[in-house]
Amino acid sequence: MLGGQDHALPSSSRIQQVGIMGGTFDPIHLGHLLAAETALDQCGLDQVWFIPTNVPPLKAGEQGTDAETRLRLVRLAIKSQPKFQALPIELERGGVSYSIDTVSALQESYPEYAFHYIIGSDRIHDLPRWHRIEELAALVRFIGVERPDELVDLAKLPVPIRERVTMASMPPIGISSTAIRARLLAGRSIRYLVPDAVYQEVVVEGLYGSRSDY
Repeated sequence: MLGGQDHALPSSSRIQQVGIMGGTFDPIHLGHLLAAETALDQCGLDQVWFIPTNVPPLKAGEQGTDAETRLRLVRLAIKSQPKFQALPIELERGGVSYSIDTVSALQESYPEYAFHYIIGSDRIHDLPRWHRIEELAALVRFIGVERPDELVDLAKLPVPIRERVTMASMPPIGISSTAIRARLLAGRSIRYLVPDAVYQEVVVEGLYGSRSDY
């Protein structure tokens, strides 16, 4: 939906439509994958690129594990979907990860692609706070993945931003990386909250305080 109406992103035989899925992915879970698949399915994307954040500018709290491990878990999670890729661009750049810097670098490297930034409904109302948001909105469209239990009021956004947002509907799934880390620290299972390959890696490596017996 665009501004509340159904709308498919434009497709072209020459221009690849690429979704950008950013986040700390600490760890990546099924909610992340469902959001990416929803955008791919409903908005005419050709690919979705997962870009783990180095240091998120608007997200407080310490990360659970190192960047290299987070990237490895992302690659394990997406390996069965050929339209998903993982890029370490923000990890290699270091410092605070600003979306405007990432998008500018991607457009310089891939001028033949059109980019669409995928964000959850919990982040859409934060868009006006993003670093250099006016410049970013001029470079990309945003795909807001909306859950039935977390509705978005696009009218609250400034018009130049609102006009750049396409909405996609996603089934409710109450999973977060913070809750997963808390479960592991409490000695509780995360099986079926993350892809099996991620679950096996977390348990085998003892990540996030996990134990090998669950």
